[in-house]
Amino acid sequence: MFSIVTAAGIFLAFALGAWYSFGLGSRPKDYPPGPPTLPIIGNLHQIPSKNEYLQFDKWAKEYGPIYSIMVGSRPVIVISSVDIVRDLFDKRGAIYSDRPEAYAAKHVPVSKLRMAFMRYTPLWRTLRKVTHSLLSINAVKNYDPYQELERKQMLDEMLTNPDDFFSSLQRFTTSLTATLLFGWRAPSAADPKLLKLDREFAALQAALGTAAAALLDAFPVLRFLPDALLPVKGRVRLALQMGHEVHMENWYAVKENLKNGTLSPCMSVGLAKAQEKEGITDVEAAYTVGNILEGGMETTSTTLYAFIQAMLLFPEVQARAQEEIDRVVGPDRLPVMADAANLPYIRRCVKEIVRWFVVGPLGAVPHACTRDDEYMGYKIPKGAPIMLNAWAIMTDPNRYTEPRRFNPDRFADDSDGLSMAEMAAHPDPSKRDTVGFGAGRRICPGMHVADRSLFLGITGILWSFSITPKKDAQGEDMLPDADNLVVAISARPEAFEANILPRDEKRARIIREQWEDAQRLLDPDTKQWKEAPAGDWDSSLKV
Repeated sequence: MFSIVTAAGIFLAFALGAWYSFGLGSRPKDYPPGPPTLPIIGNLHQIPSKNEYLQFDKWAKEYGPIYSIMVGSRPVIVISSVDIVRDLFDKRGAIYSDRPEAYAAKHVPVSKLRMAFMRYTPLWRTLRKVTHSLLSINAVKNYDPYQELERKQMLDEMLTNPDDFFSSLQRFTTSLTATLLFGWRAPSAADPKLLKLDREFAALQAALGTAAAALLDAFPVLRFLPDALLPVKGRVRLALQMGHEVHMENWYAVKENLKNGTLSPCMSVGLAKAQEKEGITDVEAAYTVGNILEGGMETTSTTLYAFIQAMLLFPEVQARAQEEIDRVVGPDRLPVMADAANLPYIRRCVKEIVRWFVVGPLGAVPHACTRDDEYMGYKIPKGAPIMLNAWAIMTDPNRYTEPRRFNPDRFADDSDGLSMAEMAAHPDPSKRDTVGFGAGRRICPGMHVADRSLFLGITGILWSFSITPKKDAQGEDMLPDADNLVVAISARPEAFEANILPRDEKRARIIREQWEDAQRLLDPDTKQWKEAPAGDWDSSLKV
């Protein structure tokens, strides 16, 4: 019978032959430098299964701002400098905006329309243009009422059940993203639509964020093994199929609600208008908004989670931020977006959390070059994954004094009030403090939404609550390790506990009253919006 031993023997024989004939696992001399390799596996044995970004940071310090590792048969180029990011991803964006060949993208048909996986094609450029229009600053300003309502529920949930604050953060960002995209909200963490999204995204993270999945690209010959010998193939297909079904279900619901006139103002209205103009199919439209959903439902909630962690570790920042909020806003109302201009320290906190917590420590999906290129005398081979080492850039002591200290004052001279999107595209690389969101033509298009959600989330939490450590059995503070992240497609801090208590009874009462008052806008049975909030929707929905 065909057994694992037989399969392993066939693979080993193939690998040994490839090593002997083609130097499998060795680094060509004209590639960027990197750690010594072993035959066949290259540097695979040196990549840890946990906190791998710390190892990539060490290699950057040893081998320089551009280096290479060999992952089995595949070279991987690693960029650890914003200057090189600008030179390659910006100035040479026409050839550095592709994606590397990957099993999930090429061999699983339902995944080919995922924008994160899509090659740099005319279709990708069309969908990207539409996405940027839907997520422009003029468009997202209209969604402030959605953000404020979801924040009121989040704060009420944290007041009622403070030990489960991460679930409140997740519901806040997922419900908000669903409202922005599809016009429906998730009134509770047990909402069936929310649970379906959570299951789909968890399956995707579990399937694609594993070492076994990476082997399918490191050694493409493994793709020919049957699923019984390599179960990860089946898990990848199942996760991507789940995503396909969720995306299509959500989009067809949009089309039906649009037809019968029950669709609330949302980004899908603009996308539906763009379908005929741009020749976009239903499947392409479904994946366009579906991909935004997957990106938005996780990154903002984990960044807010990291902010609570930072307040545990740096209580002096919490005290100073709350002093500014109390002085500007006072104790009688929650902060709103209009307060941002008068809260410079809070704005610096938003910038610092995006730097301090790198949501994509090694970039979510690598770039690739469409042809062989040369940089600094090194060959950049066509199709090789090019990783953005965001952790190394954001923790570089030459750029940031005491980089693992949460210090908003490092942005004290940033008087221009740049948004995240403006920082990400700044012509001066030293001003780019958002590389965790990607770079070049593949940069995250949702930064305007994230910027406003983070401001509202951070000000709401700090206005409402005091964040302090829990105690262990010996009475010592239980403090998390900020360098210990759980990384799959994106990163989040490892689970931690905190005491989250109302700053005073008056604020607790205001939180309850504001959420109770906000529910008058919602249908008592469905908890959906009765009618759309006021806004210049026509201008925001132009594509």
